[in-house]
Amino acid sequence: MPIGTFINMLTVLIGSSIGLMLRQRLPAKIKEIIFQGIGLASLVLGMQMAFESQNFVVIIFSLLIGGIIGEVIELERRMEAWSEALKARVRVGDERFTEGLITAFLIFCIGSMTFVGALNEGLTGDRTLLLTKATLDGFTSIALASVYGVGVTFSILPMFVVQGSLTLLASQAHSFFSPLLIDQLTAAGGVLIVGIGLSLLEIKQIRGITLLPSLIVVIFLTLLVG
Repeated sequence: MPIGTFINMLTVLIGSSIGLMLRQRLPAKIKEIIFQGIGLASLVLGMQMAFESQNFVVIIFSLLIGGIIGEVIELERRMEAWSEALKARVRVGDERFTEGLITAFLIFCIGSMTFVGALNEGLTGDRTLLLTKATLDGFTSIALASVYGVGVTFSILPMFVVQGSLTLLASQAHSFFSPLLIDQLTAAGGVLIVGIGLSLLEIKQIRGITLLPSLIVVIFLTLLVG
Protein backbone atom coordinates (compact mmCIF):
# COMPACT_ATOMS: atom_id res chain seq x y z
CA MET A 1 0.00 0.00 0.00
CA PRO A 2 1.28 3.51 -0.83
CA ILE A 3 1.15 4.67 2.79
CA GLY A 4 3.77 7.36 2.13
CA THR A 5 1.56 8.88 -0.55
CA PHE A 6 -1.45 8.94 1.78
CA ILE A 7 0.64 10.79 4.40
CA ASN A 8 1.88 13.18 1.70
CA MET A 9 -1.71 13.91 0.68
CA LEU A 10 -2.59 14.61 4.31
CA THR A 11 0.25 17.12 4.79
CA VAL A 12 -0.74 18.96 1.61
CA LEU A 13 -4.36 19.00 2.76
CA ILE A 14 -3.36 20.48 6.13
CA GLY A 15 -0.85 22.92 4.67
CA SER A 16 -3.17 24.21 1.96
CA SER A 17 -5.94 24.68 4.55
CA ILE A 18 -3.61 26.90 6.56
CA GLY A 19 -2.69 28.78 3.38
CA LEU A 20 -6.36 29.37 2.57
CA MET A 21 -6.93 30.85 6.04
CA LEU A 22 -3.99 33.21 5.52
CA ARG A 23 -4.92 34.11 1.96
CA GLN A 24 -7.26 36.99 2.71
CA ARG A 25 -4.94 38.40 5.34
CA LEU A 26 -1.81 38.68 3.20
CA PRO A 27 -1.03 42.01 1.47
CA ALA A 28 -0.35 41.97 -2.27
CA LYS A 29 3.36 42.64 -1.74
CA ILE A 30 3.67 39.60 0.53
CA LYS A 31 2.00 37.41 -2.10
CA GLU A 32 4.37 38.81 -4.73
CA ILE A 33 7.45 37.95 -2.68
CA ILE A 34 6.07 34.45 -2.05
CA PHE A 35 5.78 33.99 -5.82
CA GLN A 36 9.34 35.13 -6.31
CA GLY A 37 10.67 32.91 -3.53
CA ILE A 38 8.94 29.79 -4.88
CA GLY A 39 10.01 30.70 -8.42
CA LEU A 40 13.69 31.05 -7.48
CA ALA A 41 13.61 27.85 -5.41
CA SER A 42 12.02 26.00 -8.35
CA LEU A 43 14.79 27.19 -10.68
CA VAL A 44 17.53 26.01 -8.34
CA LEU A 45 15.84 22.68 -7.59
CA GLY A 46 15.11 22.02 -11.24
CA MET A 47 18.68 22.73 -12.35
CA GLN A 48 20.06 20.54 -9.58
CA MET A 49 17.83 17.68 -10.74
CA ALA A 50 18.61 18.24 -14.42
CA PHE A 51 22.34 17.89 -13.75
CA GLU A 52 21.75 14.30 -12.59
CA SER A 53 21.29 13.25 -16.22
CA GLN A 54 23.80 10.70 -17.50
CA ASN A 55 22.87 11.38 -21.13
CA PHE A 56 21.42 14.84 -21.73
CA VAL A 57 20.92 14.19 -25.45
CA VAL A 58 18.22 11.70 -24.42
CA ILE A 59 16.61 14.42 -22.26
CA ILE A 60 16.59 16.87 -25.17
CA PHE A 61 14.94 14.41 -27.56
CA SER A 62 12.49 13.35 -24.82
CA LEU A 63 11.39 16.97 -24.38
CA LEU A 64 11.05 17.51 -28.13
CA ILE A 65 9.11 14.30 -28.81
CA GLY A 66 7.09 14.60 -25.60
CA GLY A 67 6.16 18.20 -26.38
CA ILE A 68 4.99 17.25 -29.87
CA ILE A 69 2.90 14.40 -28.45
CA GLY A 70 1.42 16.71 -25.81
CA GLU A 71 0.52 19.24 -28.50
CA VAL A 72 -1.02 16.65 -30.84
CA ILE A 73 -3.25 15.16 -28.14
CA GLU A 74 -4.01 18.63 -26.72
CA LEU A 75 -2.99 17.54 -23.24
CA GLU A 76 -3.04 21.04 -21.78
CA ARG A 77 -6.59 21.68 -22.99
CA ARG A 78 -7.76 18.33 -21.65
CA MET A 79 -6.13 18.92 -18.27
CA GLU A 80 -7.71 22.36 -18.03
CA ALA A 81 -11.10 20.96 -19.06
CA TRP A 82 -10.83 18.26 -16.37
CA SER A 83 -9.86 20.87 -13.80
CA GLU A 84 -12.74 23.15 -14.78
CA ALA A 85 -15.17 20.21 -14.62
CA LEU A 86 -13.87 19.38 -11.13
CA LYS A 87 -14.23 23.03 -10.16
CA ALA A 88 -17.86 23.06 -11.32
CA ARG A 89 -18.59 19.75 -9.60
CA VAL A 90 -17.32 20.92 -6.21
CA ARG A 91 -18.87 24.36 -6.82
CA VAL A 92 -15.73 26.41 -6.23
CA GLY A 93 -15.74 30.00 -7.46
CA ASP A 94 -11.99 30.53 -7.21
CA GLU A 95 -10.79 32.02 -10.52
CA ARG A 96 -7.26 30.63 -10.01
CA PHE A 97 -8.45 27.10 -9.26
CA THR A 98 -7.07 25.49 -12.43
CA GLU A 99 -3.80 27.43 -12.29
CA GLY A 100 -3.29 26.45 -8.65
CA LEU A 101 -4.09 22.77 -9.21
CA ILE A 102 -1.75 22.43 -12.20
CA THR A 103 1.12 24.40 -10.61
CA ALA A 104 0.91 22.44 -7.36
CA PHE A 105 0.71 19.13 -9.22
CA LEU A 106 3.86 19.92 -11.19
CA ILE A 107 5.78 21.02 -8.11
CA PHE A 108 4.65 18.14 -5.88
CA CYS A 109 4.73 15.28 -8.38
CA ILE A 110 7.51 16.01 -10.87
CA GLY A 111 10.72 15.63 -8.92
CA SER A 112 13.42 13.28 -7.73
CA MET A 113 11.82 12.84 -4.31
CA THR A 114 8.61 11.70 -5.97
CA PHE A 115 10.29 9.14 -8.22
CA VAL A 116 12.91 7.84 -5.81
CA GLY A 117 10.68 8.03 -2.74
CA ALA A 118 7.77 6.19 -4.35
CA LEU A 119 10.09 3.59 -5.84
CA ASN A 120 11.86 3.03 -2.50
CA GLU A 121 8.54 2.41 -0.81
CA GLY A 122 7.47 -0.02 -3.51
CA LEU A 123 10.79 -1.86 -3.73
CA THR A 124 11.90 -2.00 -0.09
CA GLY A 125 9.07 -0.60 2.02
CA ASP A 126 11.31 2.32 3.07
CA ARG A 127 9.13 5.46 3.39
CA THR A 128 11.81 7.78 4.79
CA LEU A 129 12.21 9.87 1.64
CA LEU A 130 8.46 10.15 1.05
CA LEU A 131 7.91 11.27 4.63
CA THR A 132 10.58 13.93 4.18
CA LYS A 133 8.89 15.01 0.95
CA ALA A 134 5.53 15.08 2.71
CA THR A 135 6.90 17.52 5.28
CA LEU A 136 8.38 19.81 2.62
CA ASP A 137 5.20 19.66 0.51
CA GLY A 138 3.13 20.57 3.55
CA PHE A 139 5.03 23.81 4.08
CA THR A 140 5.15 24.57 0.34
CA SER A 141 1.38 24.09 0.08
CA ILE A 142 0.88 26.82 2.69
CA ALA A 143 2.65 29.31 0.44
CA LEU A 144 0.98 28.07 -2.75
CA ALA A 145 -2.55 28.05 -1.34
CA SER A 146 -2.10 31.57 0.07
CA VAL A 147 -1.60 32.72 -3.53
CA TYR A 148 -3.50 30.27 -5.76
CA GLY A 149 -6.33 29.21 -3.48
CA VAL A 150 -8.20 25.96 -3.12
CA GLY A 151 -6.92 24.47 -6.38
CA VAL A 152 -3.73 23.56 -4.49
CA THR A 153 -5.77 21.35 -2.15
CA PHE A 154 -7.21 19.36 -5.04
CA SER A 155 -3.72 18.62 -6.37
CA ILE A 156 -3.78 15.64 -3.98
CA LEU A 157 -5.99 13.82 -6.53
CA PRO A 158 -3.41 13.61 -9.35
CA MET A 159 -0.74 13.13 -6.64
CA PHE A 160 -2.52 9.96 -5.53
CA VAL A 161 -2.71 8.69 -9.12
CA VAL A 162 0.92 9.43 -10.08
CA GLN A 163 2.81 8.83 -6.84
CA GLY A 164 0.68 5.94 -5.64
CA SER A 165 0.90 4.24 -9.04
CA LEU A 166 4.71 4.47 -8.98
CA THR A 167 4.81 2.70 -5.63
CA LEU A 168 2.46 -0.06 -6.77
CA LEU A 169 4.32 -0.45 -10.05
CA ALA A 170 7.70 -0.67 -8.32
CA SER A 171 6.41 -3.37 -5.99
CA GLN A 172 5.60 -5.50 -9.05
CA ALA A 173 8.55 -4.62 -11.32
CA HIS A 174 11.70 -4.53 -9.20
CA SER A 175 14.28 -4.85 -11.97
CA PHE A 176 12.71 -2.31 -14.33
CA PHE A 177 13.71 0.83 -12.42
CA SER A 178 17.48 0.89 -12.77
CA PRO A 179 19.59 3.72 -11.27
CA LEU A 180 20.13 5.01 -14.82
CA LEU A 181 16.39 5.19 -15.51
CA ILE A 182 15.70 6.96 -12.21
CA ASP A 183 18.44 9.52 -12.94
CA GLN A 184 17.06 10.21 -16.40
CA LEU A 185 13.50 10.55 -15.09
CA THR A 186 14.75 12.91 -12.40
CA ALA A 187 16.63 15.02 -14.95
CA ALA A 188 13.62 15.31 -17.27
CA GLY A 189 11.44 16.27 -14.31
CA GLY A 190 14.03 18.83 -13.28
CA VAL A 191 13.79 20.58 -16.65
CA LEU A 192 10.02 20.81 -16.23
CA ILE A 193 10.48 22.32 -12.77
CA VAL A 194 12.85 24.93 -14.25
CA GLY A 195 9.94 25.78 -16.54
CA ILE A 196 7.68 26.26 -13.51
CA GLY A 197 10.23 28.64 -12.00
CA LEU A 198 10.40 30.71 -15.20
CA SER A 199 6.60 30.91 -15.29
CA LEU A 200 6.30 31.91 -11.63
CA LEU A 201 8.91 34.64 -12.10
CA GLU A 202 7.02 35.82 -15.20
CA ILE A 203 10.17 35.49 -17.31
CA LYS A 204 8.50 33.18 -19.83
CA GLN A 205 5.28 31.19 -19.68
CA ILE A 206 6.30 27.56 -20.16
CA ARG A 207 3.58 25.06 -21.10
CA GLY A 208 4.60 22.42 -18.59
CA ILE A 209 1.50 20.28 -19.02
CA THR A 210 2.12 19.92 -22.77
CA LEU A 211 5.66 18.72 -22.01
CA LEU A 212 4.55 16.05 -19.51
CA PRO A 213 4.63 13.18 -22.07
CA SER A 214 8.42 13.66 -22.12
CA LEU A 215 8.51 11.77 -18.80
CA ILE A 216 7.16 8.71 -20.62
CA VAL A 217 9.30 9.22 -23.71
CA VAL A 218 12.47 9.43 -21.60
CA ILE A 219 11.78 5.92 -20.27
CA PHE A 220 11.63 4.42 -23.77
CA LEU A 221 14.65 6.35 -25.05
CA THR A 222 16.71 5.44 -21.99
CA LEU A 223 15.87 1.75 -22.40
CA LEU A 224 16.64 2.01 -26.12
CA VAL A 225 19.98 3.80 -25.74
CA GLY A 226 21.02 2.01 -22.56
